[in-house]
Amino acid sequence: MSGQTRELTRTEEKVTRPPLYRVLLLNDDYTPMDFVVDVLVRFFKKSIPQANRIMMSVHQKGSGLCGVYTFEIAETKTMQVVEYARSSGYPLLCVMEKEE
Repeated sequence: MSGQTRELTRTEEKVTRPPLYRVLLLNDDYTPMDFVVDVLVRFFKKSIPQANRIMMSVHQKGSGLCGVYTFEIAETKTMQVVEYARSSGYPLLCVMEKEE
């Protein structure tokens, strides 16, 4: 075996970032503005001024961006908000969409 050489090859793996998802609150005519602010503070860790700005966007433009997350986090936050709204008696909708 002496005199033989072995050739080693190195393979490079490309690591790609996971796709991101936008979590949005959608406007309805029944959910109070204070409840929307509470949701933004409770589930998205927004400050009161940030939550008020997003709530006004929901109210005036029909939707408001709560945050951008990986799929699992976005899905969990969406489900938590919808469950919390339903258990509180409000039809507030929270949706996620893939960021382009």
